[in-house]
Amino acid sequence: MATATITSKGQVTIPKKIRDKLGLQAGDHLNFDIDSEGKIAIQPEKKDTDTAFGILQRDNQETLTIEEMDSGVAEYFKKKYKAE
Repeated sequence: MATATITSKGQVTIPKKIRDKLGLQAGDHLNFDIDSEGKIAIQPEKKDTDTAFGILQRDNQETLTIEEMDSGVAEYFKKKYKAE
């Protein structure tokens, strides 16, 4: 069993063994649940594709097709390496 200490600010460091097993990284979110007997369950918040959809889209930003993106990348490298 891994243990941790609560700081005066109510913060807890999750032991490395637990972070590694759950694949947790800085910035990840955890869900806490407590049952009627006072037992606490902690689970990493699951991220699905719906959560990630549109996170890179910015207001007033044109949406590009894959072909347009490929063309833009190719043009960038042509200019960068002066290739034709």
